[in-house]
Amino acid sequence: MSDSRVISRIGDGVYRVIVDGRAHLAYVAGSGSDVWLHWNGRVFHHPFDDGRSDQRHARRPAGGHQSLSAPMPATVLKVHVAVGSAVHPADTLLILEAMKMELPIRSTSDGVVKAVHCREGELVQAGAVLVELE
Repeated sequence: MSDSRVISRIGDGVYRVIVDGRAHLAYVAGSGSDVWLHWNGRVFHHPFDDGRSDQRHARRPAGGHQSLSAPMPATVLKVHVAVGSAVHPADTLLILEAMKMELPIRSTSDGVVKAVHCREGELVQAGAVLVELE
């Protein structure tokens, strides 16, 4: 069985992506060779990776710690976790805003919040560590 995909532009930087009959929203920010894509809780940067490379915004080094970083310069809109919070895959840890788009930063695995390095209203730069999990 082959999958069916349809992509429709529904606004500035906003696209509806239909994969096998399920609709998702995708957000695109940037221009030229500096393009960011936020889709299905994941962030990709041009050149787009397949989600398995070291360029992902979530990194789990040896020892079981995970750092979630800002995928682009953004403002922290809402922090949903505190130190000691238990999290599970796909839990939204915080919401960023960049170019009038909300970007949820989600956990990619089970863990416990070790540290929160941002606060609501703060401007963070690309690559800044926002949350550490263990």
